[in-house]
Amino acid sequence: MSHPELERCIEVIRALRHPKTGCPWDLEQTHETLLKYLIEEAYEFVEAVENGDPKHMEEEIGDVLFQVILHTTIGEEKKAFSLESAAKNLADKLVRRHPHVFTQKDMKLTSDEVLENWAKIKVTEKGERKYTIDEKYLHAPALESSFKIGKKSTTVNFDWQDHQQVMMKVEEEWQEVKEELPPTGQYNKERVKEEIGDLLFSVAQLARHLDLNPEECLRDANKKFIKRFQKVEDMVKASGRKLEDTPQEELEEYWVKVKKV
Repeated sequence: MSHPELERCIEVIRALRHPKTGCPWDLEQTHETLLKYLIEEAYEFVEAVENGDPKHMEEEIGDVLFQVILHTTIGEEKKAFSLESAAKNLADKLVRRHPHVFTQKDMKLTSDEVLENWAKIKVTEKGERKYTIDEKYLHAPALESSFKIGKKSTTVNFDWQDHQQVMMKVEEEWQEVKEELPPTGQYNKERVKEEIGDLLFSVAQLARHLDLNPEECLRDANKKFIKRFQKVEDMVKASGRKLEDTPQEELEEYWVKVKKV
């Protein structure tokens, strides 16, 4: 099975990393400096999926592929790993964890049973985890991590009874934020950071208790803000001015008008 365009893509990216004739920007990149771009491109693909735009999805998954190949190219240069070794490890793992497809085809499983079997095989391969909640719960955006941590803690009866109790916790955490922000304007940044973190964590648990995903809630809020702000900007442009030249009071008036629509 031949994939000429994929092979061409790999060669193009390797050319960007050529020590003598490559691109200065690409040559400067490391696994660490590229992390933010990998996350950004993944989110842009998510947005394309949510918008139901196949053409945009194709473009964005290509950008994700660029990040993957760039990382594996750097891995090859360091003689640490390669696209080939990563692909082999992935294929081997998928075969091991899908015995009902590859090695025990007479095994009939439901979708839920497939997940249970995957988890059992994973434990066999990697051993039991030492803690119920560990660092693996940090491998996601922060709000999503909070959601998953809360969801896991409830399986061992460590949770609030209902959303009313969580609301009380949110109010308690909000009060603690206010206590760290005296009228003088002077505050301990690290303490405030900690308290705001506690507040956000408790809000994430409130969303969970209401059968809502906090990450989705915030994404929707971000989208709503952007749409409203764009309408405000259109109003400002229609008046013949620029945003930066418009007094804050007028911008707020436009904002109120947009919210009423």
